Amino acid sequence: MATRTQARESVIGLLYAYDLGNEAIANHIDVIFEDKKIRNKQKEFAITLFDGVVKNIDACDEQIVSHLDKRGIDDLGIVEKSILRLAIYEILFSSLDKPIIINEAIELTKRLASDNAPRFINGLLDKINK
Repeated sequence: MATRTQARESVIGLLYAYDLGNEAIANHIDVIFEDKKIRNKQKEFAITLFDGVVKNIDACDEQIVSHLDKRGIDDLGIVEKSILRLAIYEILFSSLDKPIIINEAIELTKRLASDNAPRFINGLLDKINK
């Protein structure tokens, strides 16, 4: 059985594809999740996250832009942007404890992004959480 971390990691992959212009990726969610053995409650959780981020992507991006110092959102890597969008969606729209959301985002960043990204993600999410 998949964990929430694995579900989030899959959502980040979907958001990555979505950001690259593959908006039809949502049509393949069942196949992608089955391939990664994300089923039942975790699948529902992942679909809720993906749909929520996509529906609220502008609100998430506004939060990112408003907390960036000199860089623009287009200067961010797609993986980092996907992780931020997911975490910001959860901070803004879920009842999960914010430190858990931020910690999960940092751990996923360590696995999926560049070496300097965890510090950046942590700092940005801390600003948004306050």
